[in-house]
Amino acid sequence: MKALICGAGIAGLALAWHLERDGWDVELVERAPALRTGGYMIDFYGAGYEVTERMGLATRLRELRHPVRELDYVDRDGRRTSRFVLPPGFSRVVSLPRGDLARTLADDVVAPVRHGATIETIRQDAHQVEVTLTDGTHRTVDLLVGADGVHSRVRELVFGPEERYLRHLGHHVAACVLTDPELSAQIGPRYRMLTVPGLMAGAYALSEDRLALLFLHREPDPALPADPAAALRRHYGDLGWILPETLPRLPADLYYDQVTQVRIGSWSRGRVVLLGDSCQAVSLFAGHGASMAVAAAWVLADELAAGDLPTALTRYEERMRPTIDEVQAFGRRFIEWMAPSSRRRIAARDWLLRLAALPGVNRLFLTSLTPGGHELITSRADRLTARKQGRTA
Repeated sequence: MKALICGAGIAGLALAWHLERDGWDVELVERAPALRTGGYMIDFYGAGYEVTERMGLATRLRELRHPVRELDYVDRDGRRTSRFVLPPGFSRVVSLPRGDLARTLADDVVAPVRHGATIETIRQDAHQVEVTLTDGTHRTVDLLVGADGVHSRVRELVFGPEERYLRHLGHHVAACVLTDPELSAQIGPRYRMLTVPGLMAGAYALSEDRLALLFLHREPDPALPADPAAALRRHYGDLGWILPETLPRLPADLYYDQVTQVRIGSWSRGRVVLLGDSCQAVSLFAGHGASMAVAAAWVLADELAAGDLPTALTRYEERMRPTIDEVQAFGRRFIEWMAPSSRRRIAARDWLLRLAALPGVNRLFLTSLTPGGHELITSRADRLTARKQGRTA
C-alpha cells in the first residue's frame, strides 16, 4: 500500500512513523523548503506524550525539555501581579519549542520528504488517488493524507475553500526567538506574561542566550496585516517590561497567524483523509494541538492496520472527533483566562492564580487546565512495542 502525506509537520511525521513500520510505502511532500524549526513553546503531555512513550521517543523529548518552574503575570510596567509555582513531579509534561518535537519525529522517520512542493491537483476513484505536485511530478497512491495545517491545500481541493471551515476566535498570534543573554537570564525558567485588556506578551528562556516570545492580541478581523512586525509594534509599542528592547528586533521569520479552530463535517472523502490541524485545529487557547496531532496519527494508523480502508477512515473519525470537540470547547472557554478582555477579568484571574497556589489546591488547579483525550490510546497497545522491538533487533 502506498500513502502520500501532504505536510511534514508533527501530524504528518507521526503518521509516517507508524505507516512505514506497518509496511506502507510512504512519501511526504512539504511546502516549506526545509523542516520547520520555528513555532512557539508548547506543553506536550496527555495522549500524545503516551504515544511517544510507546514509540520510544519520550526519553529524547525529556532531554530536550526546558524546565518550567513557575508561571508569572506582570502588568504593563513589568511589576508582578500574580505567581504560580508548579508542584514537583510533573515529569509527564514536557515544555519545548514546537520545532524540537517535529525534529525528534523527523529523525526517526525514514520516508522521503519532497520539500518545496505541495499538491496541485487531485483525482480519485474507488481504487486509487492520482496526484500532481506543484513541481510537475505525479503520484498514484492508495491513500492521500492532508496533514498540511489550518490552511490545508488538500482540504481546499477536496472539501472546498477554507472560509467554510475556519472558526476565527477573535485574536491574532505571533511568535519568534531572539538571541539575548541578558534578557534570557532575566526571564529564567518560567513563563512570564504581560497582560492588559486585549493584549498578552509572553517570554520564556530557552537556553543561556535564547528567548522565546509569544504575542496574542484581540483582533476581530481575521485578515492578516501586510507587515506583521509593524502591527505588533503598533499594538504593544506603549507598553513597558521587556517590550521596548524586543519589539525593534523582531526577526524576518516571525510567525504570525490568526487564532482559529477548524470545524468540518467529515474528515475523509473516498481515499483522501485529513489529519491534525487541517481538520482538528483546537487553537492556541486549548494548548493541546501537538498532543492531539500525535494521538490522531496513532488512531489513524491503528485503524488502517485493523481493516479495510473505508472502514478505517470512518472508525478513525469516530474515535477522535469526541475528544477534539471537547478540547475545542475547552479552548473557547479559556480565552478569557489567557487573554482577558478587561481589567476586572485580569484581577479575577490573578486572584484565582493566588488561590491556586495554596497547598493541596495547586494540583487540582493544574488538572482543571488539562483538556481531554486521556482514554484515546487504549486498543492494540502491544503493536507499538512489537514495532520497536523489530526496529532494534
